[in-house]
Amino acid sequence: MTGRSIRLTATPPVPEPGPEAPSGPALVLPVRGMTCAACVGAVERALRGVPGVAYAHVSLATEEATVVADPLAPPQVDALRQAVSDAGYEALAPVDDSLPDAQAAVAEARAREDRVLSRTLLYSAISSGIVMALGLPAMLRGGHGGATSNWLQLAFALPVQAIAGARFYRGAWAALKHGRADMNTLIALGTTAAFLVSAFVTVAPGAARALGIPPHTYFDTSTAILTLVLLGKWLEARAKRRTGSALAALLSFRPERARVERAGAVLEVAASEVREGDVFVLRPGDRVPVDGVVIDGQSSVDESWLTGESLPLEKSTGAGLLAGSLNVEGALRARALRIGGQTALGRVVRFVREAQGSRAPIQALADRVAGVFVPVVLIIAAVTCVTWLVFDPPVALAHTVAVLVIACPCALGLATPTALAVGMGRAAEAGILIRNGAALERAGKIETVVFDKTGTLTRGRPDVIRFEAFGIDERSALALAAGAEAASEHPYARAIVRHARALGVEPAAATAFRAVPGRGARADVQGDVVRVGSRAFLETEGVDLARMADGRAVLGVARGRTLIALVTLEDQVKEQAAPEVARLIRAGATPVLMTGDAEATARAVGQAVGIDRVLAGILPEDKARAISAMRAEGRRVAMVGDGVNDAPALAVADLGIALGTGADVALDAADVTLLRGDLAGVHRTLALARRTVGTIRQNLFWAFVYNAVGIPLAAGAFAPWFGWTLDPMYAAAAMALSSVSVLANSLRLGRARLD
Repeated sequence: MTGRSIRLTATPPVPEPGPEAPSGPALVLPVRGMTCAACVGAVERALRGVPGVAYAHVSLATEEATVVADPLAPPQVDALRQAVSDAGYEALAPVDDSLPDAQAAVAEARAREDRVLSRTLLYSAISSGIVMALGLPAMLRGGHGGATSNWLQLAFALPVQAIAGARFYRGAWAALKHGRADMNTLIALGTTAAFLVSAFVTVAPGAARALGIPPHTYFDTSTAILTLVLLGKWLEARAKRRTGSALAALLSFRPERARVERAGAVLEVAASEVREGDVFVLRPGDRVPVDGVVIDGQSSVDESWLTGESLPLEKSTGAGLLAGSLNVEGALRARALRIGGQTALGRVVRFVREAQGSRAPIQALADRVAGVFVPVVLIIAAVTCVTWLVFDPPVALAHTVAVLVIACPCALGLATPTALAVGMGRAAEAGILIRNGAALERAGKIETVVFDKTGTLTRGRPDVIRFEAFGIDERSALALAAGAEAASEHPYARAIVRHARALGVEPAAATAFRAVPGRGARADVQGDVVRVGSRAFLETEGVDLARMADGRAVLGVARGRTLIALVTLEDQVKEQAAPEVARLIRAGATPVLMTGDAEATARAVGQAVGIDRVLAGILPEDKARAISAMRAEGRRVAMVGDGVNDAPALAVADLGIALGTGADVALDAADVTLLRGDLAGVHRTLALARRTVGTIRQNLFWAFVYNAVGIPLAAGAFAPWFGWTLDPMYAAAAMALSSVSVLANSLRLGRARLD
């Protein structure tokens, strides 16, 4: 990885629920005030109604809206923010991870919201405790409280209803103005009904008796519900912050300050002020502010945030630098090449942010349910109220409030996005970038994994595996061969020079170098003409080839007209290839090797790594057809590659996996990018995808079960037969715990072992 950066698509993939979502420049807006799945739908509809918006998606887990603009007529940011405001929510300035001020604004808004919520929760909890204590004697007697107790409860409950309930009233009013209902509507209706009936009984007991209203008060119910719901929101907010821990960790690698040479002096400026072409200076302990190239100095640089390499890499003139890397020792001067969001770090952050906010197809059912959920609950609550007023009026209000409170669709709205956010973040920590939720869901179903050979299962470069000398010392022959090839850029020449230096043999000085493309090279070395090349080349040069056998990767070395050495080269199999293939097989996947190489070479590599099915001699244009044929057989196929000729196959596979060390076009066509170029990432991707999809299914199952059981229980449907009922306070606690449990289940993915 020395001297190069991971290359990602210039316009990062856009979160999408399915293939119908368009791609294009994406804008991310933090949105405040959303509480449930119904809120998400309202914000999405508002944004999609803005002229110039091609597509909009909102994530409740990350509290962000991703907007894809029409490139010919993009909308104004102010218009987007106004649309969100008109829908009853607050949109902050667009996310720009290259600008610390923009991040600070988002962080401050969240911190301010957290402080308000914490203070409100504390006040509500204290007041609610007092109200419950005042009502406890009457509860123990099985009767109702006296006038004094009721008035005291009213005095403490009124501020709670006004202060703690304000956020729900505001949300309910905003929803009502747009002809919809959401979680705020349910909480506002339930607690207000309990409070107003209690206040009426307290202020006008005679009128209440005349109307047949039982003399019970529900101040403890209204205050406890508000407190428990706020507690759930507080726990939910803390858990949501943890879903973004991977993104926060990535952002922490970017320094806030940089040292730049300007007007002959070294100035310290904000990292966001570094421009392309600027010369920046790194001292020991500094983090690299932007991607660049070293122009002076020598040092060791830790790039582990991206490469996973635990040891620092040596950097000198001409070496590349990645933003976020740590200069361990030595001083460097470097020229800025890529800044802001175009750096390797900026692209990875943007990729992860958008992937975390994406939508998986499995979420479609939850979305359809959420769209009609609240209106249906309101109908159920109305039916519950009327039914119990007919059969048992004293309990009608309690059952109605319980239905309204327990039926909040928070868990349903959080089930998928929280698992996706945590799963995508965990993948990023492991050096795996997954394009979106749809790709992750497909990855969880892969049955067949097709590997390209060169650069994927093999190192992608020839190495000398045998050097045999005749009539001359082997080291002397190697020095002559390396000297003749030192000026060549051919992969075989570089392999010979690399092999010599690895053995401590310096190439002999050479002059008059001349290459014969595709055949060999000659040079004057130590007074002799030394030739290195194929059999055909040496034959035309008049060299005696009695000792040289035919072979694609066997070169001869001749001094004058005498053959003095044979060099055998081979693109060697990566050490990790065989263990990783075995891992995939144990996990139930079928590996396939597909290559354009000859049958014998392909079979040898397949045997070395443990792949039985080998497709050899496949031309680049036929790779995609071969993948399509496998899919036509009913298989779910992943393609793993890194070259330009792999791009069509990566695009047509159910899941395209590109090694991060590969060609740009391969990375652009892939659904998954393995930043570290590590084959272990293939197994980790599939394993994490299966765990994430499994977690989503668990979340959705329990969210549906919770409502399927909780609503009838709250409505009193089981009371006539089993005597089962649900106190409104317990309903509020159950509602809060349902959301927190979904979040807690999703957060387990952050600790998932991928090995």
